[in-house]
Amino acid sequence: MGGNRKERRAAGKGTNRNATTTGSAFQPSNEIDEDGINMILQHPDRSGPKGKTLFELAEERQRELDIANGKKPRWNIDKDNTPAGERPFNDEEPLGPLAEGVLYSLSMAVMHLTVDILVYSQYREDVIWSEIFKRAGTALPIFFLLVYLTHVEFSNRFPLLRNLAFFVGAIAAGCYLVRSGNKHGYFFVMKTAPPIATLWVWSTIEMDIIYSALSAAVVLGYSWWNGFSFF
Repeated sequence: MGGNRKERRAAGKGTNRNATTTGSAFQPSNEIDEDGINMILQHPDRSGPKGKTLFELAEERQRELDIANGKKPRWNIDKDNTPAGERPFNDEEPLGPLAEGVLYSLSMAVMHLTVDILVYSQYREDVIWSEIFKRAGTALPIFFLLVYLTHVEFSNRFPLLRNLAFFVGAIAAGCYLVRSGNKHGYFFVMKTAPPIATLWVWSTIEMDIIYSALSAAVVLGYSWWNGFSFF
């Protein structure tokens, strides 16, 4: 009996030394099951909110308050709330024809200067800056008038006619510029190339992409048919 008691005590002490307690029912483990692996490897949900957004909740709450107070809804995130007679904030053309005329004409004058310098360099002539700036300054009001007249509301009412006018102008300017560069002398080219090239580029930019591509194809076909070169 005594021997059995001593054996039981020794066995109990050995068990207590080998056992590790954490003070809670959860026992740590270095093993992981299949569900744990899937949870670690799963991708985050990036599909967006499943319910209503804060803006939508705020809109519904504001509408309820307005209805309770007998007022009309003051705003709606799904509709245009711009007052009548005012230009929307996200309008594609926030500038008027006057401002566009100033911006476009200044850009065209800079291009006129650039082409003028390139023509001088092509014929290895000394750049006479006074004459270059004088010609650009003389063309500036003409550029402004052309841009202003083509950007007023009346011109924008007829998009097809507007595209056709620029289409014909781009073809005429491009073909004339290529022909003069191949047929006339350097002095004539130096005088005519800068304004004609500027009007050609401007007409191409003003058109829709389809008309621009067609006009460029016509000029290239004209050059190829007559054996002209661009350089």
